Amino acid sequence: MQGYLTSPVEFLITTVFQLYIMLVMARFLFQWVRADFYNPISQFLVKATNPPLLPLRRIIPGWGGIDLAAVVLMLALQMISLLIVLTLRSAGVPFETLLLWSLAELVGLGFNFFIFAIIIQVVFSWINPGQYNPLTALLANLTSPLLRPARRLLPPISGIDLSPLLVLLALQVMKMLIVPPLLHLAGVGR
Repeated sequence: MQGYLTSPVEFLITTVFQLYIMLVMARFLFQWVRADFYNPISQFLVKATNPPLLPLRRIIPGWGGIDLAAVVLMLALQMISLLIVLTLRSAGVPFETLLLWSLAELVGLGFNFFIFAIIIQVVFSWINPGQYNPLTALLANLTSPLLRPARRLLPPISGIDLSPLLVLLALQVMKMLIVPPLLHLAGVGR
């Protein structure tokens, strides 16, 4: 299906898959940092991701507090997404390339997840500081392991907390140092 409709169809497929992968990733990360399970957003994530995760958990057990079924699901969904896009382009790649490419995409998506979580948290702190919101509570649980060391390194100056900026810069640099070598290893240039 080359031609006029290829780009919009690829965009839609990639977007739908990435949104669901982000839901699974959010559930995985919130479990990892032991965020509030009874938070309404946590409950939404559980209900939205249970259908594929529950059967996978029967086959793939957790290990060391890590939900391996969620990791496998994210990787499988990313691989399926790339495979569909490559099929639309009438291109094929070896399984190893698809696996490494999917891993690189997931790592990049993970960095983006943390970057956007910090940005959303900062914006909420400007708009409605000190007010409880289910999203800000979850984001605080998720980002505090990154922000805490940054706050020790760069304490607030005249009441302005610049530690999120420091963490955002560090995350972006790490993304630039990790993702391109993974893509190069996969044989995919971006």
